[in-house]
Amino acid sequence: MRTWKRAALAATGAVAAVAVLAGCNGLGPGKAGGAPSERAGGGAGVKKAYRLGEAGPLHESPKLNSQDARFTVAPLEVRTGTETDMQNSGLQKDDKDGPQIPVFVWSTLTHKSGTPMELGDMDNDIMIRTESGLRTRALIVMMGSAKWADCPPVQSTKTLGPGQSEKVCTAFLIPAGQKPAAVELFRGYNAEPAQWPLGG
Repeated sequence: MRTWKRAALAATGAVAAVAVLAGCNGLGPGKAGGAPSERAGGGAGVKKAYRLGEAGPLHESPKLNSQDARFTVAPLEVRTGTETDMQNSGLQKDDKDGPQIPVFVWSTLTHKSGTPMELGDMDNDIMIRTESGLRTRALIVMMGSAKWADCPPVQSTKTLGPGQSEKVCTAFLIPAGQKPAAVELFRGYNAEPAQWPLGG
């Protein structure tokens, strides 16, 4: 796990810590693990590759209080940021991590059935896989916030009910010099992730 710190604010001297899961918890190259529990949708005959804009497999809520909820994720657009984006975000990396760049994924989250659930639980299993095979989960800001041009933070506590959809932008960090190869959706320890290849 990498630890990131937000640059000190001039007025308050406050700092923000950020955690990124990359290659942790079994999410390294060629592994599908990494979440605390299994999800549905990993059975035989389930489609594994999708086009950007196409909704993935029906997905179960990861939360006990909405475990009957089902939803879909449809990645729409992926943009690779720059080190300038990093500098403008207010996040300052630890030197030992090396240069990182952001990747922004816009997705439509659609609640299909069951108990209403929060947006923050619906985009939790989205990952970026790089050309080198590194799998990275979304950027987690422990304190404070990160600012990205044209990528507003997800309103994680907003609740969607059956039939409702929301377009969100999720930020990831990958090593500078690498390129994203696919958006992936974790589907359980015993199933390969659903994936949206980003072209060759």
